[in-house]
This record gives sequence, structure tokens and C-alpha cells, in this order.
Amino acid sequence: MVEVIRSTIIDAPIEAVWAILRDFNSHDIWHPAIAASQIEDSRAVDEIGAVRDFELRAGGALREQLLSLSDRDHSLTYCILDAPLPLIGYAATIRLRPVTDGNRTFWQWRSTFRTPPGEEARLSRLVGEDIYGAGFSALRQYLSGEASPRTSRASIPPSAPIDSGAIVVSAFGGPAVLQWRQTGAPPPGSGEVRIRHTAIGVNFIDVYCRTGYLDMLTPSRIPGMEAAGEIMDVGPNVVGLLPGDRVAYACLPPGAYTQVRTMASNLVVKLPPEIDDTTAAAVMLKGMSAEFLIHRVARVRQGDVVLVHAAAGGIGQLLCQWSRALGANVIGTVGSREKVSVAEASGCNQVIVYTVEDFAGRVQAITNGHGADVVFDAVGRDTMDKSYEALATNGHLVSYGQASGHIEPIDIGRYASKSATVSRPNFGHYTDTPEKVRDITANLFLALRNGILRPKPPTLFPLREAAEAHRQLESRASTGSIVLTP
Repeated sequence: MVEVIRSTIIDAPIEAVWAILRDFNSHDIWHPAIAASQIEDSRAVDEIGAVRDFELRAGGALREQLLSLSDRDHSLTYCILDAPLPLIGYAATIRLRPVTDGNRTFWQWRSTFRTPPGEEARLSRLVGEDIYGAGFSALRQYLSGEASPRTSRASIPPSAPIDSGAIVVSAFGGPAVLQWRQTGAPPPGSGEVRIRHTAIGVNFIDVYCRTGYLDMLTPSRIPGMEAAGEIMDVGPNVVGLLPGDRVAYACLPPGAYTQVRTMASNLVVKLPPEIDDTTAAAVMLKGMSAEFLIHRVARVRQGDVVLVHAAAGGIGQLLCQWSRALGANVIGTVGSREKVSVAEASGCNQVIVYTVEDFAGRVQAITNGHGADVVFDAVGRDTMDKSYEALATNGHLVSYGQASGHIEPIDIGRYASKSATVSRPNFGHYTDTPEKVRDITANLFLALRNGILRPKPPTLFPLREAAEAHRQLESRASTGSIVLTP
């Protein structure tokens, strides 16, 4: 059983606080997570047994029932009947006490519930911070008159178009085709937000867009799939986001290499206070990729032998760290001896310089002939055949990139000799709904918070020097992430 207890002091008399909280239908006035609320069957808002229906700003619905209410004790208890999250047997109590030092109110919010195995930490944090912590702050603002949570994010009028410097792909080709241009960021339309970028991530998929290898943009368009920044304004029908919110994203369509961007609001996520913008831009796409590669594609387990190519690279380091935290025996490959220490610091039990050693033979020797249960291969052409040779029987080869060049067609019949599995996951298919993005980023942020993932400080380039950033990325001389600063 999980127990969550949070408390705060509200600078208002207990009678004023209680007058709001005892109204079992008041949350849509003050709590930022609630878009609308109504009491079923026209029952009174303080009637024991009354059921309230919530429409959540993030999407979905929630039903809660009032179990007890005491005006004498300034307390109430309620439970969840239906919810989009697995908060099993959730029951919560709100209790108020007057503060003797001044005309203030002590507010305690306590709940108990069960969760699916492994979900305890994530759901405890969600309840404690996103529900209780956010509620404390919002009611405090509401009572002070500083801001009214009834002021919908959609009601804030967008301003005029804004000039913005950006990098465009002038033609398909080498890094030199990345050219600085003055563009514009239009006012946000329905369901859109306008973001002033503070940090922009650089990834190999940007190279594929620039060269035309991937049919994801046309010349004169802006590349880039990852950035962090601050919301400037919002359009109609946007919920859960306000101007001033710190956000980040890693998604299609391309368009991140710009100072200001207008885009769909359901593609961005709010950043926790402890994750700075530069870190977010460095790890969003790579961290989300590592999350679904490990937890949804290969499902790495304790005791697995995991081979990670490009172990000193941006995604490679995260794959090594996360796999090691799950109890895997991690073997990394790198392209030069200078990168060995980086891979070792990322959790590799053994590191192989694949440009001077037969990594397949080394993996078989290290594992006494067992081989790798999982191979994460982002190199492609230069490593694909040997990656298969390194596999264990029933092993899983996950090909998620081709830094060394186009991968030739494979003989799938060959894989039968090891009953092997080969996957070619597409980032877009694992992040194509807001629900998937929220789930993946919640796990990513938790791993960062708990120190499971420890990304190196990225290499920084001014946005105008995007071409040089691409040259360094393609040289494969860099370790870790590259971030552009507008």
C-alpha cells in the first residue's frame, strides 16, 4: 500500500479555505488539472455519497465520491470510482487546522492506494506533486487574488506575428546547405502554442533530413525535432499550458532550428523544475528513444547481456546507464580508444574498440559463447552483420540508426539459425499520441531525477553555426549531445 502525505500553510483564515474545499464541486474553479466538474444526479455539493465527474485538462475523465465531511473538524474524505490512472483503492482525506501564529491555515492532504508493480514511485510523485502540490499553489493564488485558475489558458489572446531567425535547408546536401534566414512565427491558432526556444537539440535524424535521405522536409524548410523553451502565448482550446511555462518536445514535424516556433500544444510537455532547458534539449529525443528501446522494444531484464554500439554517443550513453541500472551486463563498442573512458563511465562492464578489434568474437569470448541477448545498433552498415554474429540464441538485434551509411538488405533466413529477432523501430510510432509521450517522458524524468541517467553536459554551438554542429556530429568525433543556443 502506498501512502502520500503533503501539507502546506495557506495565508488565509481557516473559514475561507474550508468554504472552498467543502464544496465538492469547486475544483474546476481553482485546481489547474480540472477543466470542468459536475455533481451527478443533482445532489448537493456537501451531501455524503455525492459523486463528482471531472473533465481533466490533460484529457480523460475522473469520478470521485464524497465519503465523509465534518464542519467541526474541517475535514472530508473521498475516494476514486473511475480514473485514467491505476490508482487502485485510492482514498484521500483533506484536513485543515488553524495556525496559532497569525490568521493562517494548515492544510494536510493524505491518501492511500495500491499500484501495479513497479509503478509506485511514478504514481506517488504524480499524486504528491501534480495533484496535491499543484493544488496547494493554485488555491493559494486563488485566495490571494493574484490569479484566477478559472482564467482558461485558451482565453489569453495571442499577439501578432513575431520575426524569428532560423536555419533552413537551402538544398539537399552537406552541412553548408544549412543557411541562416529571417522567418516569422505566426500567432498560435486553435490548439497551438508559440514557444521562444532557449536550447535546441541536434540529432542524426536532422542529418538525414538535410541530405534528403529521409523524406521529412523539402528545401527551404526548417529542420530539427527537439527543443526546450518558454511558452509566449497560446491559442484557443489549449488546456494545461500557460504563457511562462517551461516546456520541451521531441517530435515530428521538423522545425526546431528557429528562435521562435508555433506548434501543436499536444506535442509539448512541461518541464520539472529540476531539469534545466539545456539538459532537456540534450536528452528529450535521445532519452525518449532510450526509454522505448529498452522498455518497449527489447524489454531489457536483469541478467541480460546487452551490447550497445556507439556507447560514447548521446543515445548510447543513456542506453548503457539505463541497462546497467536494470541489472544487465553491458558491453559497449566505441570507434576510438579516446572514447573508452566515456563508455566505462556510462556503466559498461566491458568496452571494445570495434575499429581495431573483432567485436563479435570479443562478445562471444566475454560471455563464454553465450552472446548478447540484446544488441542496440545505431551504426548500421559497418556493424550489422557482425551484430548478428554477436547475438545469443533467441537474441534480439535492434537496428535504430545508420551512422556509417545505408544498410543493405538482409537475408532474413539467416536469422533462423539463432531464432533471432530483428527490429527497426520508428520514433514516431512510439510517440504519436499525447498519452504515449506523457508516459515515456514521465519515465524519462523519473530516471533523471533518481540519477539512473546522468547525461554529460552537451557541446554548445550558436544556432547560426548549425552547419559546424552537423560537421562535428557526422565526424563521430564528439561524445554526448550537441545543443544549439538561439
